Amino acid sequence: MLTSLICSFEKSTSYAFKISIVLSLIFTVAGLTNSASAQESVGNDTTVVYPASYFAEYAPVSALDMLNRIPGMDIQDPNRSSRSTARNPGRGGRGLGSGSSGTQVMINGKRTAGKNNNSQTQLVRINADQVDYIEIIRGTGGDLDVRGSTQIANIVLFEQLSNTSLSYEINTDYYSDDESEPGGSLSYGGQTGNLNFLVSAIAQPQYQNRISNEKSFLPDNSPNDIIKEDRTREQTSYTLSTNLDYQLSDKSSVRFNALYAENDDPTFVDRATLDLVDGVNIPFWEREDIPSTNSNWEVGGDFEYRFDNGNRFKALLISNETDIASIRKRFDVFADGTETQDLYLDSASIAQERIVRASYTMDVFNGQDLEFGAERAQTILDSNLRLALPAATGTPSAAYDGLVPQMVPNANTRVEEIRYEPFAIHNWRINSRMSLETSMVYEFSKIEQSGDFNNKRDFSFFKPKIDYRFDITPQLQLRFLIEKFVRQISFSNFVASTDAEDDDSNTLAGNTALRPDFWWNYNLLAEYRLPNDAGVVTANLYKHRHYDFLQRIDVSTSSDNPVSAAGNTGKGDMVVFEVKGSVRMNMINMPNLLVTTKVAARDSQFKDPFLNITRRFNNYHRGEFDFGFRHDLPKWKLNWGVNMINRIDGATKRWDIDDIEEDHADPYITAFVEKIAFNDITFRLDMRNVSDVKVCRDRTRYVGHIANNVLEELEFNCWSMGRTISLKMSGTF
Repeated sequence: MLTSLICSFEKSTSYAFKISIVLSLIFTVAGLTNSASAQESVGNDTTVVYPASYFAEYAPVSALDMLNRIPGMDIQDPNRSSRSTARNPGRGGRGLGSGSSGTQVMINGKRTAGKNNNSQTQLVRINADQVDYIEIIRGTGGDLDVRGSTQIANIVLFEQLSNTSLSYEINTDYYSDDESEPGGSLSYGGQTGNLNFLVSAIAQPQYQNRISNEKSFLPDNSPNDIIKEDRTREQTSYTLSTNLDYQLSDKSSVRFNALYAENDDPTFVDRATLDLVDGVNIPFWEREDIPSTNSNWEVGGDFEYRFDNGNRFKALLISNETDIASIRKRFDVFADGTETQDLYLDSASIAQERIVRASYTMDVFNGQDLEFGAERAQTILDSNLRLALPAATGTPSAAYDGLVPQMVPNANTRVEEIRYEPFAIHNWRINSRMSLETSMVYEFSKIEQSGDFNNKRDFSFFKPKIDYRFDITPQLQLRFLIEKFVRQISFSNFVASTDAEDDDSNTLAGNTALRPDFWWNYNLLAEYRLPNDAGVVTANLYKHRHYDFLQRIDVSTSSDNPVSAAGNTGKGDMVVFEVKGSVRMNMINMPNLLVTTKVAARDSQFKDPFLNITRRFNNYHRGEFDFGFRHDLPKWKLNWGVNMINRIDGATKRWDIDDIEEDHADPYITAFVEKIAFNDITFRLDMRNVSDVKVCRDRTRYVGHIANNVLEELEFNCWSMGRTISLKMSGTF
């Protein structure tokens, strides 16, 4: 497998990519060989502390601004994302789990009792004046709310604040189709007595205009048709949230969090198709009207009590709901201005999640502690799908805009899961340089489906994890992780759903026989923190061995009508080697220039269920090279930066029962410039998709089942959303 990975990496690595690797290595070596720094050392222990004074010259506005000045940290502002941040618990990970991966965020050493409204989303709402210091925790311990993370960022606030603060942001986004959308946010926070509070309201534009062009060819390479499409999504996300923290006594505290969001996203489509086979050369016009509503809410709370002997009890409750509904109406538009509806597709879903979790942490021996507890999660998805077409047979219905209702299997379904997860986590500080965390988790669940199909099944999994960390030196840490990970089934795969990726297909089939797939994760990671805060370099090699691997499978009931759905296959393997660097340019006397690079090579393989061949996973790219920098100019209270994401093209494919798709695109570039002006008001210019990247998809369609190898047509589709420019003004009262 490793030999295959190396060969794949060599074949896919271009000359420019090799130069980029060399440059990143030069930056790293230069940082290693130069110990000069404009900053004072912030510590040599496993936990690195950055006091508020460290950030003073940058004049940060929020805790997020402070965190992103630290080498090795890159946490995106959810309010500056081009997509909605709302999550649907019925379509993703459920529950909280006993551990987390990657970089996690805590506030005052606590994990926020929320999933949509979590600690990371609070960063932009916490005023920089409230932050006492930031800890980057590289080890593990029983006193941490988050376990299993590569590193933890703990934002510690001042215990007493002189007053409250009001932060604001006013922004306008400008799009390539000459549209503009306003937005903004208000955050009010502070402390009164033992109560620490934060309330915020956000209006974030999510408008999107996508222009696509498609050409297709018949098996003899003769032109088939040309399709041009203009798709516009009009969306503004509105979010109201609050986070409260009350210190009941020296031993106990309670927290409460709540969020409500509206993310309606009505979409309008204009499409022109020119048939090149009939020789008429007159385009056929279509339009689509897709009204859509999307809302979600969440409430959560937790209670903590510390005993005189240092032991700790904590209980947590979370409840959330996401309600999504849309109606897709397609019309044929004629030259005389008349139109005829030829599609009615109504989809709606309500996903609910309720979580309760309790744990008790105690010291067992010197340098050892044990946390044990349990989590219960209930997740419910109610999904409904209605389809109508202008069929020759059947009875038209006014409820379907006068079209004929069609039978869609598994269209109206309720899926409910009750999951229990008792756990025990043993943490052993072997000595001053070594620690070992061992997790024993047992998961058992019942999934019941009712409606068009009725099915009930029980599952159980034992999920052990071993996390060993060795501080070879205070700067160099080696981490070895072995973990069994069970993927929670996406409820949307159980039921029939709309097909948003293929205009020739209206719906996707569901699979009522799905079972969770799982894999063993073997991870070796080395992290080196350069002296004098000059940067961080990490190397990560990991392998996953998958079982009951989840991909598209054949669920056809007739050979004349091939149908696929998400389903379980056999074993699968993936290997990833990744090197990341975040280095201050001390070697050229520019310590406030922070350069970040990432180089990754990836490979995977499993047995394809359609063709019985060994291939890569669906949507699995071969590697990437990312490059970026952030340059602070404290003298002028100015900072700017550029970031590039570049995936290696080739073999990023999706195999299905009747087609094969492959994606490729040029590097995606973003840039910003930020200036602190009069009265400490910050002005920021963000530019997304600077190079106006076109994302392309090559699709090979087959007649009937792909195994028959009867070619139908070749499609080449490219789309772009153009550049987006955002102007923002923010400040604090």
